[in-house]
Amino acid sequence: MQVSTEAIKALREQTSAGIMECKRALQETDGDLIAATTKLRERGYEIAKKKDNRATGQGLVESYVHTGGRVGALVEINCESDFVARTPEFEGLAHDLAMQVVATCPCYLSPEDAPEGQEFAEEDCLLLQPFIKDPTKKVQDIVAEMVAKVRENVKIRRFVRFELGLDGRDE
Repeated sequence: MQVSTEAIKALREQTSAGIMECKRALQETDGDLIAATTKLRERGYEIAKKKDNRATGQGLVESYVHTGGRVGALVEINCESDFVARTPEFEGLAHDLAMQVVATCPCYLSPEDAPEGQEFAEEDCLLLQPFIKDPTKKVQDIVAEMVAKVRENVKIRRFVRFELGLDGRDE
């Protein structure tokens, strides 16, 4: 099936996937933009799963302090190479994650970090939270999309949130 340049461009803008990946997804779905988006998302998860065991020794620490200076966060996000760590997309992800931590106040990075036997809500785990910039996706989906985009393993290593006057002893 022949796919129009406009359809490829629209899918690329929506998903940030490569041109050939967009074209292939549109061809496989007979030009259905929604189905192609789903197909690209599934491929992203497959890519992320394959790269999950690769070492992530590079990355950056990003900070965000909310207007007024009363609450802020630090987030460490890692990848495989310093080349990827310096890209605007990776830096943007790190900044968005720091904003996410400030806005949503997660307790744990993932369900595995919660104390055994203790119940918790999905909102307590950063990776399971709806992403603040696109609530239709979870934070883990955004990370998987980054893995698919940069073709490297990407991990959120840790985070800390600071709020003026709260140090854990005052509560």
